[in-house]
Amino acid sequence: MNSFWWGHKRDRAKGIHWLSWDRLSMPKSVGGMGFKNLSAFNYAMLSKQAWRLMINPDNLVSRLYKARYFPNCDFLESAIGHNPSYVWRSIWSSKFVVRGGYRWSIGSGENISVWDHKWLYDSSSLVNPWPDNSFVAKLRVSDLMIPNSKHWNPTLISSLLGGDIAQKVFSTPLFDSVQVDKLYWQLERNGRFSVRSAYRYCINEAIDTSHLRIEERWNLIWNIKTSPRVKNFLWRLCRNCVPTCNTVN
Repeated sequence: MNSFWWGHKRDRAKGIHWLSWDRLSMPKSVGGMGFKNLSAFNYAMLSKQAWRLMINPDNLVSRLYKARYFPNCDFLESAIGHNPSYVWRSIWSSKFVVRGGYRWSIGSGENISVWDHKWLYDSSSLVNPWPDNSFVAKLRVSDLMIPNSKHWNPTLISSLLGGDIAQKVFSTPLFDSVQVDKLYWQLERNGRFSVRSAYRYCINEAIDTSHLRIEERWNLIWNIKTSPRVKNFLWRLCRNCVPTCNTVN
């Protein structure tokens, strides 16, 4: 693909690649050409399958994977397991994308673990202060509520968490209209998963691309009212991708 972009044919495949594909696949706003980063796109596609396992736990495929690889927990808490299949290993590798984009909408709270799950108002999660306590480790969000009520239990929460962390819990709203715990994709306004937003998350946040970015006013080039050929040439000039000849007297 890089050879094709730089205009090399099969019989001249060893021409100059002025920039690597990683740099070309950066967004136009940071000096790239906006081409797809294949690694990030692959993770985004795999995370779509992982998301389906999470939001459709009762279908046959989800039940098979759960019985085989994470019978005692959910997908987010699952381990790679012993001798995993190629498909499971691939889906499991995209867990970091799902972790970055999901959030719980609290209904009953019975399906949401208190620890390491995003259910707070600011999309953060809580860390278990007593990891060796099996009872505390199994707490659900419903355990933090007053029984038969959609209100937080301030006495229990303050004694369990205390301080600023407890205040974050109190600031998390509980809506009577929401009766069932539901996962939604916070990277989209409608809450539905999309490969586009997952890919954008990989490029902008999950994968370190700081060494590939050049923070300049690149939009000045792309907003010029001229032909794409001219814009492309101006971009190459700014990226030093045009051969020059220096004469020596």
